[in-house]
Amino acid sequence: MNPKLSSPLFTFTWYNLGVDATTLRRAIARTRLAPVAAFPKRLGRVARHDARVIRTSARWLFTSREHHNYTYELTKLSRQHLTWFVSVVCDTPVKQVRGYVEEIESDDTLRGHIERATAGAARRGLADKQVRYARRVGWYAIVRATRPSHVVETGVDKGLGSCVLAAALLRNAADGHPGRLTSLDINPEAGYLARTAPWSDVVDLVIGDSIAAITALDRPVDLFLHDSDHSRAHEKREFEAVEPKLAPGAMLLTDNVTHTDVLAAHAERTGRRFLAYRETPRDHWYPGDGIGVAW
Repeated sequence: MNPKLSSPLFTFTWYNLGVDATTLRRAIARTRLAPVAAFPKRLGRVARHDARVIRTSARWLFTSREHHNYTYELTKLSRQHLTWFVSVVCDTPVKQVRGYVEEIESDDTLRGHIERATAGAARRGLADKQVRYARRVGWYAIVRATRPSHVVETGVDKGLGSCVLAAALLRNAADGHPGRLTSLDINPEAGYLARTAPWSDVVDLVIGDSIAAITALDRPVDLFLHDSDHSRAHEKREFEAVEPKLAPGAMLLTDNVTHTDVLAAHAERTGRRFLAYRETPRDHWYPGDGIGVAW
């Protein structure tokens, strides 16, 4: 029996009263003193959490150059959850999906290209040298598992995601399942990472308004990924625009799933299933994004 109470408010012994600390804590929890007694413990937990966030944020401010579209590694548990997520939505054995994830992470040719292209880019002052894919390994695994003939992504930025998607398509082609990626962005400087062969060999980069570009697509879409303007209105317009362009059994993805329910509502309206995954970054202040899938 602990002769002292754990709360700083009660540090005297209770031997003479025959009351142990656990019994007293439970008794206090049923009184008006409960919030006061619990406050030091609550304060300590918040302080420890905030201290970790501050340390991580300060380190990032002085070691990273990124100002948006942050890159980071996932925690081990988050990677495991992502693997199972892809396994479920693609109806593919988890061991096979795990192999796809390891495949992209061990692709030294792609990693070396991204490092060199980043170092030589005009915008290198706003990009980190380290290659970190985060949830994009899930995009890769989905493309490897579903073997789409035509992938469309909206929102390209530097082209990191485009490279990951193109790498998956190139692997599929080597296995006898060729496919192409149509990448849409309104910024003429977008996609500089994906302008080098062999990745550029399977990428059609289209500069212009995404809605107009989707409307002008001349072949069915097997996999569609929204990652452009993250306003609810624009996301909704993209899914509505691509709907008549979709091939039978097409899959819809959104990178905006942690902020809106647009894809979930679209899935319900069109008779699809829907699942969402939220990533957990490792050693980063940003809380992470996610992947929403309707199929």
